[in-house]
Amino acid sequence: MRRRALRSRATAQVELFPFLSVLSCTIGTLILLIIVISTQTPQEQKQITIIAKTEQGENQSKLPRYLEVRQNGVIIYPSQTLVLTEDLERPNSALATLLSQVEQAKDAQYLIVAVRPEGVEIFDRVRRQIESRGIDIGYEPIDSDWTLKIQSSPTN
Repeated sequence: MRRRALRSRATAQVELFPFLSVLSCTIGTLILLIIVISTQTPQEQKQITIIAKTEQGENQSKLPRYLEVRQNGVIIYPSQTLVLTEDLERPNSALATLLSQVEQAKDAQYLIVAVRPEGVEIFDRVRRQIESRGIDIGYEPIDSDWTLKIQSSPTN
């Protein structure tokens, strides 16, 4: 009788290997899916529009003035005037003129700067000039192949 009891206990074990095998394959597939989805870059997002709004979706009380910082200089929008890198600190440059205009109306205007990846060093120089004048600034990094569509306001 004792032999029967030992045999029945030995055969009553549950094998979890098939379940764990299926589970590990499922987890591996899900990880692969997550990697593929997260590494895909959206190809249709070539043109972006920068609109100044609060977190609640309302327009700011100040009017934005737009700059785009590139490797070769700064583009002032909406006129698309290019200020070359060597002219950034000149007092008679278009950038200095814009900064003076915004500084005089800093209660009503501020600057939004779109920064290209190759223009980060130039942005540091421009940002120092803007902050030294006490002008409010917002900046957004943008990809190098995106084109900007700036919505101009009547004062720009």
